[in-house]
Amino acid sequence: MKAVRFHQHGGLDVLKYEDAPEPKILANEVLVKVKACALNHLDVWLRGGVPGWKLEMPHIVGSDVSGEVVEVGSLSTRVKPGDRVLLCPGVSCGQCEMCFRGLDSGCRRFTVLGVFMDGGYAEYAKVPEVNVLPIPADLSFDEAAAVPLVFLTAWHMLFTRAQLKPGEEVLVIGAGSGVGSAAIQIAKLVNARVIATAGAGWKLEKARELGADEVINHTRQSIADEVKRLTRKRGVDVVVDHVGAAVWEACFESLATYGRLVTCGMTTGADLKLNGQGLFARQKTILGSFMGGKAELLEALKFIGQRKLRAVIDSVFPLKEAAAAQQKMEGREFFGKILLHP
Repeated sequence: MKAVRFHQHGGLDVLKYEDAPEPKILANEVLVKVKACALNHLDVWLRGGVPGWKLEMPHIVGSDVSGEVVEVGSLSTRVKPGDRVLLCPGVSCGQCEMCFRGLDSGCRRFTVLGVFMDGGYAEYAKVPEVNVLPIPADLSFDEAAAVPLVFLTAWHMLFTRAQLKPGEEVLVIGAGSGVGSAAIQIAKLVNARVIATAGAGWKLEKARELGADEVINHTRQSIADEVKRLTRKRGVDVVVDHVGAAVWEACFESLATYGRLVTCGMTTGADLKLNGQGLFARQKTILGSFMGGKAELLEALKFIGQRKLRAVIDSVFPLKEAAAAQQKMEGREFFGKILLHP
């Protein structure tokens, strides 16, 4: 099969479009012919190398996959060849306390498709059968590939970790990202008032189209000052962040008393300063969030199938142009998900 692999960590030039062995499935696994694979910042970090993470080389990244089942293992009872499916990106043991509680990403053996196992930058991908889900309703393969990681992550952040309540006020950092565009929509499901940030006017317009009630251009305006103005100095109940150091203090200052700051990533760095007095005096909460469980993805997929939540697709590249797709992601000139077609 054709795949995009890297044989060593580095820049865009290490990505090679080449022949690779077709995956061989085990009895509990399923082989999927990839129809679409969506990019995530995780792909870029893995290409460059993550301290402490040793990947088997050559390596295939790609966590968001949709496609058609072509082969099933002997223990498979739920899916069959020809099924249109999307893949749940989180792979866990299924046997520990965390897995039994539906908290898959708390599993000691948890990994993500494309991290310590090959992913979707290829013509074929394999996963355990439990990670194979039917594409809801009449979604296209492109729409299905744009859903799993970001909607699962945003759902886990807002409902499981931050315990968002109807009518609360939410600040979404980076509306143009996959997680940001998903978080806006998920917050609106419970009639939250959403304030979204982005660095370009066209991105702010798209954020409004997704349901954002107010927008902030973080290149021209102070996030904290604007939040205070828009909330009459009260602050927001929940901040959704995946940016880290560049906006951390602004996010913290934007919280109301008893506010919750939930973060799933640190794209601008993890060297953070914390106002300890503001933390205890205003009884704020800081929450880490990582992916989520299969049950949460199933909950989100109900609304995806009903078109109450929708995948946001920016652009599509052929698989052999994966380097150009990652370059666009690094340049931040996109809104929503960038896809690859094998």
